[in-house]
Amino acid sequence: MSRQGIGIAGIAGRMGQMLVQEVEAAGAPLAGGIDRPGVNDVGAVALFADMAGLAEAAGVVIDFTHASTVRPHARMLAKAGTPWVLGTTGLSVEDEAELQRAAETIAIVYAPNFSPGVNLVLALAEKMAAALPAARYDAEIVEMHHRQKVDAPSGTAIGLGHAVARGRGVELREVMESGRDGHTGARKDGAIGFSAMRGGQVVGEHTLLFAAADEHIEITHRAFDRRVFAAGAVRAALWVRGRAPGLYSMMDVLGMTAGA
Repeated sequence: MSRQGIGIAGIAGRMGQMLVQEVEAAGAPLAGGIDRPGVNDVGAVALFADMAGLAEAAGVVIDFTHASTVRPHARMLAKAGTPWVLGTTGLSVEDEAELQRAAETIAIVYAPNFSPGVNLVLALAEKMAAALPAARYDAEIVEMHHRQKVDAPSGTAIGLGHAVARGRGVELREVMESGRDGHTGARKDGAIGFSAMRGGQVVGEHTLLFAAADEHIEITHRAFDRRVFAAGAVRAALWVRGRAPGLYSMMDVLGMTAGA
């Protein structure tokens, strides 16, 4: 089997099947995939027992599975020397540390969102945060997703928070306020607030609000079809092959960072 093919983790799921279609639409070879135990048939596509087998067969692997798989997948892909496109959200500090270690050996594109539109919003968010003084413009991030989503705030919302924090020259963990409830006191200067809503089958809605006493500025992105994420991930997979080891973002894939 060609090591140039694209492998898909979670191939039997809704996103996995969209990825299969987008790989075919891009005219790229499909190496096969893996899925949860009990899935034994995904049509005319090779199904591997685990990530170790897929990593040995594929030229690059796209992974939108679950945060619990990040650390073992990172180790298996690094051992095989296989580039990785990771779209899983809800990562812990330990997961991110494992990701960084793997990036010393393989090229990884890790993004909270693979939509080109969202990544343009992230770039704008950083620039706006740098231009709008934190003491005057309060930053709030509101997101809504389908009722089945298990992590909150969403990875994209956290990405927006990091973009605002970078623009302000601070660390998000130092200024993040999420899930306010009860007598919280007055809003702290420089805080970045988060609100998460869940309901129905909303694919993804994110709004970044800068609120001053005399004006409000909002940027909103709405996704209507998950296919935009699948198409972006395949684009990233085609881009990352042959890259030097390192941790890349969708900004690099889109050519929006130096040296991309």
